Amino acid sequence: MKPILFYCYDAYCGWCYGFSPVMKQLSAAFLDIQIEVLSGGMVLPESPVHISATASYIQSAYKTVEEYSGVSFGPDYLWHINNPDLSDWFPNSEKPAIALCIFKEMHPDKQVDFAADLQYALHFEGRDLTDNEAYRHLLEKYAIDADEFYEKLNSGEYQEKAKYEFALVKQLQVTGFPCVLLQESATKFHLLARGYTPFADLKLRLERALETIGQS
Repeated sequence: MKPILFYCYDAYCGWCYGFSPVMKQLSAAFLDIQIEVLSGGMVLPESPVHISATASYIQSAYKTVEEYSGVSFGPDYLWHINNPDLSDWFPNSEKPAIALCIFKEMHPDKQVDFAADLQYALHFEGRDLTDNEAYRHLLEKYAIDADEFYEKLNSGEYQEKAKYEFALVKQLQVTGFPCVLLQESATKFHLLARGYTPFADLKLRLERALETIGQS
């Protein structure tokens, strides 16, 4: 089988937001490798949990992500983090995961770009990804029919696809995000990144893994 690169991420993961430019670079550098983006379901509360539960942690954590990765968190996002008592956010990973499943079917070759766009929408533009309207600007960007998209976004079929991805990520024994795996065969995977990894390191690890596969 042809090697597949699995990028396990979550739309609400700040470190994945910092890692987005690395994955875009990797995608551009290895055009012949199929990249499959999987949503991990990092924030799936049984009942809604307000942003105030995690805001104090994010207030310090986002600065570390900026320092390591060079990305910037936008003022509209940080308003919710710095004013949690005024925020109406109840984070949940399910809807952006459903949206990504729909996007991937329409543009399978642009999965990394979609994932990056979803994260930018949240972490820079401050869009609430539990709100259907948070995705409308991306429909225009990728010329996706709005009626078709929203019908699928609200369908049980695509909710099940998202849940399948959450289960698959668990099956791959991924316990944190971002995580990058190269699949060699049905049972053999190469772990290339667990947590934020600079592009040069990730590129080298991928090249070595591909060499190993080529020799086996």
